[in-house]
Amino acid sequence: MDVLKHRKIFAIMSILIIIVGILMFAIKGLNYGIDFTGGTLIQIDIGEFISVNEIRDIIDGYDREASILHAGKDKNEVIIKSTLDLTNDEIRTIINSFTEKYNLDKDNFQSEKFGPYMGKEIRNKALLSTLIATVLMLIYISWRFEFSFGIAAVVALIHDVLIMFSFYSIFRISINSSFIAAILTVLGYSINDTIVIFDRMRENIKLYPRKSTEDIINSSIKQSLTRTIYTSLTTFIAVLVLYVLGVEDVKILALPLMIGIIAGTYSSLFIASPLWYELKNRKITTAK
Repeated sequence: MDVLKHRKIFAIMSILIIIVGILMFAIKGLNYGIDFTGGTLIQIDIGEFISVNEIRDIIDGYDREASILHAGKDKNEVIIKSTLDLTNDEIRTIINSFTEKYNLDKDNFQSEKFGPYMGKEIRNKALLSTLIATVLMLIYISWRFEFSFGIAAVVALIHDVLIMFSFYSIFRISINSSFIAAILTVLGYSINDTIVIFDRMRENIKLYPRKSTEDIINSSIKQSLTRTIYTSLTTFIAVLVLYVLGVEDVKILALPLMIGIIAGTYSSLFIASPLWYELKNRKITTAK
């Protein structure tokens, strides 16, 4: 596998996805969930499973973008999350609509309103956590390997985050606090794959000092390919099962994890190593 030969193709594919995501963000912005924007949450214990379409018949008159989740062992509870600051009268009207349609008692309902200041706090802490994690990884990899390895690994991590944001921006998927947890998880997962390949490259450099850098990189990726794919595939399957069979709160976390696993595996194999090659060549050229 000659990764370096096709490195421009791999880079262009990622850049195109990120550009489309940025354009969608500039045009429509991100679809922030209630955790970020504030809004209204209504929880209803219906006592039976009802479809999302039935719930939409009632809630769409107030918020067509409201998030509808099922909860409970038999999915007989419904959680409605709206980013709008619904008035008390609107909440009462929604509750009365469910009460009349499904013959419910008003004790089956709970409602709560969130202020936007909570969203700002979550966003700031998320950005700070990601920044601290990235800086610490850069320091660690630079200490364990060399600074150019650290730069390549951090750029690959930024690539993973941008791909995840682009996916959510393009498909207008709601972003909530679980998305932030998924990003931090993916950063750790992705850097682990990258370090494995970098470690194999470092070993091969010592074992075969006469080999060219291109051969070292390609052979190292080839040697690590099976392990990387098997690890990523088994993890992806486990998360996929959670997404298919899990409750809605689990699905919200599983979706960004699946996207991040794919992006992280891709960047470890096809972004980080070629970028290190470019940095090394530039360093050699500058030294001359």
